[in-house]
Amino acid sequence: MYLTKETKTKIVKDLVKSEKNTGASEAQIALFTHRINHLTGHLKTKKKDFSTQRALTTLVGKRKSLLNYMKDTNLNLYREIIK
Repeated sequence: MYLTKETKTKIVKDLVKSEKNTGASEAQIALFTHRINHLTGHLKTKKKDFSTQRALTTLVGKRKSLLNYMKDTNLNLYREIIK
C-alpha cells in the first residue's frame, strides 16, 4: 500500500499540533495532495486507466473545496499551505 500508517502520521504531524487529528482541514489537504501525486504517477505509466482518472478528478475537486473553505476561514493558514 502506498500510504502506510507511518507516512500518514508523518504528514499529519508536520502540519497539525496533534498527530491523531487527521480530521483537520490542513491534514486532509495534505493527505489528498499525497494521494493525488501518487495517482498522477500511476497515470503517467497507465494512460488508459479511466477509473483512476475519475478518482483523481474527484480528489482534486475535494481538495479544491477544502482549500476554498480554508481560504474563507483562515487566510494565513491557507497561504502557508499553498506555499
